[in-house]
Amino acid sequence: MDIIEKLTEIFKEFPGIGERQARRFVYFLMSRNGSYAENLSSLILDLKKEVAQCRDCFRFFILGKNKEKLCEICASPNIENSVLMIVEKDSDLESVNKSRVYGGKYFILGGLVPIVEKNTKSRVRIEELKKKIPNQKELKEIILAFSLSPQGDHTDQYVREQLKEVTEKLNIKISSLGKGLSTGTELEYSDNDTLKNALKNRQ
Repeated sequence: MDIIEKLTEIFKEFPGIGERQARRFVYFLMSRNGSYAENLSSLILDLKKEVAQCRDCFRFFILGKNKEKLCEICASPNIENSVLMIVEKDSDLESVNKSRVYGGKYFILGGLVPIVEKNTKSRVRIEELKKKIPNQKELKEIILAFSLSPQGDHTDQYVREQLKEVTEKLNIKISSLGKGLSTGTELEYSDNDTLKNALKNRQ
């Protein structure tokens, strides 16, 4: 496998990128001068140095002077501690947060649960979530906010089953985003009004 094929395979791992687009990326890089590639590789290395993962919600954030490894959302004194929204990925959290229609805590599950999967617990942070909930003393409601798709519905059901024992014991309500999101819609692409309606009509 030559260098072009190796780079193509790497780009194909990016979300939503197929063979043709991946190869276009490689040829684009070849068409640029040496300083472009050097700057790109330097930024990628800096990204790993300057970004950390929040120890509370698992969101990636710019570390800066923060040594606690808590993102600004989880560290905020104004956060609503009685609600916890569980989302698939960072971009979903960013979309909801930017919409300003929700002011509670978050937890990034790390993916959706495949409909046919034997080793589910290695694919998502369900064990971390189960350990987190008993420590949230003010928690009253968990909102499941996944894409409206067969895999999103399956993940919703899976998380409910996994959390059933602890939520019943602690009298914590579990709800899902309601009408407002169209079937097949991914959370990260939803506009503010859609998110607002989905939260308002959660059940």
